[in-house]
Amino acid sequence: MRVKTLVAVVPAVLLPIAALADDTTTKEQQDFDIQVVETRKQQVQGLTKSALFAETFEVEELFDGSRWFKSTHEKYSNQDVALDELTLEAAHLTPDRGLVLNKPAQHYGLAVKLDEPLQVDGSDAKKEMVVQYEVKLQKGLDCGGAYVKLLRQDQQKQDFSAFSDETPFVLMFGPDKCGNSDKLHLIFQHKNPVSEEYEEKHMMEAPSIKNDKDTHLYTAVIRDDNTFEVFVDQKSVKSGSLLKNFLPPVIPEKEVDDPEDSKPDDWVDEKKVRDPNAAKPDDWDEDAPARIPDEGAVKPNDWLDDEPAMIDDPNVVKPEDWDDEDDGEFVVPQILNSKCAKVSGCGEWRRPTIANQAYKGKFYAPYISNPAYKGVWKPSKIPNPKYFEDEHPARLDPIGALAVEVWTMTNGITFDNFWLGNDLKKAQEFADLTWAPKHAVEVEAKKKLKKEELDSEESGIMKTLNQLAMDFAAYADANPVLALGSVGGISVLLTIALFFLCSASGASKHEAIAKKTDSGAKEEEGEDAKAVDSDEKEKTVRQRKKAPKVD
Repeated sequence: MRVKTLVAVVPAVLLPIAALADDTTTKEQQDFDIQVVETRKQQVQGLTKSALFAETFEVEELFDGSRWFKSTHEKYSNQDVALDELTLEAAHLTPDRGLVLNKPAQHYGLAVKLDEPLQVDGSDAKKEMVVQYEVKLQKGLDCGGAYVKLLRQDQQKQDFSAFSDETPFVLMFGPDKCGNSDKLHLIFQHKNPVSEEYEEKHMMEAPSIKNDKDTHLYTAVIRDDNTFEVFVDQKSVKSGSLLKNFLPPVIPEKEVDDPEDSKPDDWVDEKKVRDPNAAKPDDWDEDAPARIPDEGAVKPNDWLDDEPAMIDDPNVVKPEDWDDEDDGEFVVPQILNSKCAKVSGCGEWRRPTIANQAYKGKFYAPYISNPAYKGVWKPSKIPNPKYFEDEHPARLDPIGALAVEVWTMTNGITFDNFWLGNDLKKAQEFADLTWAPKHAVEVEAKKKLKKEELDSEESGIMKTLNQLAMDFAAYADANPVLALGSVGGISVLLTIALFFLCSASGASKHEAIAKKTDSGAKEEEGEDAKAVDSDEKEKTVRQRKKAPKVD
């Protein structure tokens, strides 16, 4: 009895202890996760303070007048913008909200005024300018923009409340796609100090956008040494010089064509002329035809000379109500003569034609070099009245506001985690805490989905094999002799099925090895490796209004 009692008591004592231990472990993990989140929040807050402007959208109300505002311009009267909590279950800042453009086929105009201007001025604190933000295309992007504009600060008027696409901007950056145009824009407005006119400068060979549904990080850097660099997902995809890699060029030509100059009346620009001394050869017959009858041709024996190739349709009868005076003469439609279908032809036989070997056509004198040729005329050059030199094109006009001013046919465009400032390292640290965790979760989710699809394919093959085996077993019970003769065929089917099963499994293993190899190669390349995507599709599908010129 004592043994039985002990056996009964031990589980009763141990189970609550085990449950308590599990609860303790779970609580410890929860406490740890909470601590991680809080630590990360504090780090993000610290990096936010180091930025000139940062926005994570972790607020309850966005357009309460304290920061962001919607343009009052009538063009954006129907815009539908919301703060939506993303469903991505990432172990980072929670809740994770983003600025979502909800309606398709809409113009959007949203902005936030900066507390102080953003610019590069050559000082130690402002040697570079960084614009960084995240974009998640929840429904992809068929036709629309997901770029941002940095609006020019106006010393006379600081009110951006009614800004529009015609409001002058300093920098435009981000993805844009419509039709054949698919590019990551980087455009800046440069002021000609002589004419005081502004002109857009477009980055050459802009990379293509990331058109999947993952969260992507876009970063642009303008440096005081007149260089620039563009990053996508913390990888450099484009870099170069503001003076060499933008069109039109920042510095104009020193000389231009003289608009007052014109080609002289006696200028000869015909390089070749007909030889005036050339004469037509005596044996040149201009009247000889290009083709002549083939004298070697013979009429086929079955040719029907007395049968016409086309005859009246015997099934067509003139209508009784046909009036020749009102309707005109009735004409019976023609059809092919059925008697001609099985012979070489009908009607009058004529010899086929062949090319005339004696044909030369009209005589023209050959071309010779023109002795009076002076070359291609070009207007003379004069000093360019708009020429200037700019040693610091990176020192753009001060930026007073950040704007999302786009038109899109696709809804679900989500913006998040803006960072504007003068320190690329700080911006990257900010991205490590905000974008990187989301990116890691999305990558793992893709891997998991791919594995599930592969497992589903393998499971389907196994189910087929299992059903095949069961059917064959039932058939063998009923027909043992015939089943024995079918073993060879069944073996072939099994071999084929197993081949595909092994191929699928092998492909999965090969992919895993390839990813491991790629990962190792990237580590050897180092953090400064640059992956450049070239996209030379320079066609403009959708016209964007330029900033007005300043007189």
